[in-house]
Amino acid sequence: MSDSEDVLATAASWRAAGETVALATVVETWGSSPRPAGSRLAVSASGRLAGSVSGGCIEGAVADAAKQTMQTGAPQLLDFGISDERAWEVGLACGGKLKVFVEKLA
Repeated sequence: MSDSEDVLATAASWRAAGETVALATVVETWGSSPRPAGSRLAVSASGRLAGSVSGGCIEGAVADAAKQTMQTGAPQLLDFGISDERAWEVGLACGGKLKVFVEKLA
């Protein structure tokens, strides 16, 4: 089983147990990016995390966005990169860019 399948299986088990869950997926990278496109992070409403979209440098910001998506149901496309001041604030100083799509699992 691949890392991506592990994250999806974990998210599915959380949902089956009645948890609200959001899934974040790296959909685009440019330059030096800590994780490749297709990398995933599952976030539960109780605060559990599985997987990674950045090796840790933006996970907190993505988890916060996932919590918002779980509350509203509205998906989000997050953009982090060298030209984005917020990227530096959350620790993305690796000189690359990445886009992360966040969606609530039904």
